[in-house]
Amino acid sequence: MHVDLITLYFLAIGTLLVSCAMTFWEQRTNPRRSRELQILAAGYATLAIGCAAASFRRDLPGVAGSALSNLVIDAGYLLILHGVAALSGRQYRAFSIGLLAMQALMWTLGGARWHDAIWNFASALPIGLACAMTSRELLRSHGMHWGQARRIAIIVCGIHAVLYVARACILPWMTALPWSQMLSVVAKITMYEGVLYSVVLPMTLLRLVRDEAHGELLQESKTDYLTGLGNRQWFFGEGARIAGERDASVLAIDLDHFKAINDQYGHQSGDDVLKSFARVARSVLGRDAILARIGGEEFAAVLAGDAGAHARDLGEGIVRRFAETVARAADGAEIRATVSIGLARSGNDALALGELLALADRALYGAKSLGGNRVEVAGSSPRQRVEPQERHSRSSSLV
Repeated sequence: MHVDLITLYFLAIGTLLVSCAMTFWEQRTNPRRSRELQILAAGYATLAIGCAAASFRRDLPGVAGSALSNLVIDAGYLLILHGVAALSGRQYRAFSIGLLAMQALMWTLGGARWHDAIWNFASALPIGLACAMTSRELLRSHGMHWGQARRIAIIVCGIHAVLYVARACILPWMTALPWSQMLSVVAKITMYEGVLYSVVLPMTLLRLVRDEAHGELLQESKTDYLTGLGNRQWFFGEGARIAGERDASVLAIDLDHFKAINDQYGHQSGDDVLKSFARVARSVLGRDAILARIGGEEFAAVLAGDAGAHARDLGEGIVRRFAETVARAADGAEIRATVSIGLARSGNDALALGELLALADRALYGAKSLGGNRVEVAGSSPRQRVEPQERHSRSSSLV
């Protein structure tokens, strides 16, 4: 079925307007990305307006119609770039202003004399540059796990960039040949690809933002709301994977006299102490440790590999650092707290996480009985393991 270029042109405009509406609606349900989605919606709308203006560009005198529509189209692509960059906290204001100023200067100085050359060739270069920068921005966003949608968006922007840069840099030489019909061929290719761009890119960026929101909700379900550490469910799920490794170690951790802190200074100050401990423990154990809050003032960690082999040193580092940490009550009073840690190692025995945690709990009780603010190490031989009923009782008390 043959589709003429005018139909494709208006199809691209229509899809851009639909994408604008869908993206604007999405920002109502995703307040965290509201600003970025609004910028992208504005980009699609601006691009649609520029394309519509281009179809009527010859109705204005001189080069005004072509120059104006060209600048509006460029602004649309730059807004899309700005919206994608804003997802990673970056912006391209200076680049955008410079690109638009360069385009305006080109039309002002050479529009009357080289109108067709600028419209057919030179005007494609800023579009190619903006799309290339958009693809680069998506590639740079390694901190955001965007998966398949991110890869598709990179490819779509990359293809669009290559097509327009080639139109600006290669096509003028090809069309100079007397037998060449490349300009009409490229016009058709540009329109077909433009329709695909106007559909695929907005849909993949929407999917990208939704995947990010879903990932954040999933992460929140695994995170303790107060300390930012893992929660109990996450700990037993992740910890079980590495607890069976050789030299794996489990730390059972409990803040000393925490009820007295709550009673004397209030629960808000107690929460501040918990958050202070979480920061200390994370800084000592590192980002790779399985560290979680599994009860009110109770924490646990699973260490493997080199960290597991040096678990006692790490535990003592936590005890020492936390004892030196000072929290402030609402009235400005200093709050000094300490922590007790029980340590259990798997050694040559293949112990499950529950068994290691029960052994670490026994050592923790030993540390408490000796006055706290210390690390005690449990044995890990089979006859020292806690019976299943006792382990179940301990686990139930933490729920």
